[in-house]
Amino acid sequence: MSLEEKLAGGLEKMGLDLDVATQSRLLNYVALMQKWNKVYNLTAVREPEKMVTQHLLDSLAVLPYIVGRRVIDVGTGPGLPGIPLALANPALEVTLLDSSHKKTSFLRQACLELGLDNTTVVCDRVEAWRPEVKYDVVISRAFSDLAEFASLALHLCGDKGRMLAMKGIYPHEELTRLPATVALLGVEPLKVPGLDAERHLVLLRSINIEAVG
Repeated sequence: MSLEEKLAGGLEKMGLDLDVATQSRLLNYVALMQKWNKVYNLTAVREPEKMVTQHLLDSLAVLPYIVGRRVIDVGTGPGLPGIPLALANPALEVTLLDSSHKKTSFLRQACLELGLDNTTVVCDRVEAWRPEVKYDVVISRAFSDLAEFASLALHLCGDKGRMLAMKGIYPHEELTRLPATVALLGVEPLKVPGLDAERHLVLLRSINIEAVG
């Protein structure tokens, strides 16, 4: 099966209708990751076939939960899930935040080569970054601990914004340690075609919004 067939088949199973041009740009992104990976060690996933499943389809599985326009991907690494989301929905304004100079160098080059004009790359630590305008969605798949994500990134979230944490297995124990500053909206199971592993999306928002809403 070709990469084109693998991506197209996965998108169809997920109910995502992306045109051929967008699918081609997504695969160009995979090619860029593979090329830069040799020098910059961007991801432990080496094979393009696995990148389609574990990076593209995994990232796009959260697309139905992206509500609003301004999105920040915290600890984005090689641009996951931010770049696939920005490619799939040009109406989004996506900030790619990472503290690694090597990774942000790749991100800037990737956005340039992919013609992504709806992305902004920021090299900074999450707790230090203070945007002029806060975000509708603060998302990350980089944090191993929910409480740390909630504590460090909550200041980026707008008044009606949401924080989305991409996880593997259902994070029972982590949910018990959430700080009092956030409210749990739900934990959604994600289906990623071709991936033989659990995926979940944790949805959070400010406890203050919960109190008045």
